[in-house]
Amino acid sequence: MDNWDEIKTAYQVARMGTVSGAAEVLGVHHATVIRHIDALEARLSVKLFQRHARGYKATEAGEDLLRVAQATNDQFSQLANRIKGRGESVSGELVVTSLLGLADWVTPLLVEFQKQNPEISIRFLTGERLFRLEYGEAHVAIRAGKVPEQPDNVVQPFRALRVGLFAHRSYIEAFGKPSGVEDYGNHRFVVHDDMENRAPFFQWMRAVVPKSAMTFRCLDSNALTTAIRSGAGIGFVGYEEVLDDPDLIEVHPQLPEWDSALWLVTHVDLHRTPKVQALLKFLKDSAKVQSGAA
Repeated sequence: MDNWDEIKTAYQVARMGTVSGAAEVLGVHHATVIRHIDALEARLSVKLFQRHARGYKATEAGEDLLRVAQATNDQFSQLANRIKGRGESVSGELVVTSLLGLADWVTPLLVEFQKQNPEISIRFLTGERLFRLEYGEAHVAIRAGKVPEQPDNVVQPFRALRVGLFAHRSYIEAFGKPSGVEDYGNHRFVVHDDMENRAPFFQWMRAVVPKSAMTFRCLDSNALTTAIRSGAGIGFVGYEEVLDDPDLIEVHPQLPEWDSALWLVTHVDLHRTPKVQALLKFLKDSAKVQSGAA
């Protein structure tokens, strides 16, 4: 397979569904698109597309080829992002990823960093998916739990994520405050729907709260906090989020075993670039300030 242009053309035809759409994306004449498809099918001796009035639909053989083409195209894009990250100035795009539950306090930090470095463009990607630094999907990852062990990553301690067990004032007024752990079976709890979630505070909750008392579940950490604030039940909330809501009442003394370590993770290829180093220093300095204020 020695002609990437033809494969790239086939990929765009499959993605757009029409010759004209692919031609527009590629910036070529539609006749070039047709010529590439015909040449590729002749070289492989197989039909890659079914032609019909509404456009082109990939055959089974076409689907096989296009899966490889898409993966290759994605890797080229990721490689480009990694190369762009090797500039010598604190400028350009900086991609940061974290769990969604950290977004409320990470976002203001990134905004402040950008104010200090106005030539930086921030992309903040949140979610449960583990973004792959080795493919250039992010420059800096903020990860929680055990020390990340992916090869070729530089891992630095960041800070501890402290959470407490809270209920909204409206819940306390309706159901009262638990007298202790032994009373938890008489209450309602807001929990993560993934019962295999490895966060230490959720592991503690699974051990002490009867399953029948876990009455509100969701996968989104922001939805969990919103449910607790709305009076759905008792649940874990980060202390940073409690500061702006005096109606959240702590129902259990904070336990150190609930704490989850946070890590700053970078890929070795990008770790020493000026913009990555600038962000790492800023985040670590911010953590020291917050720790001193606590």
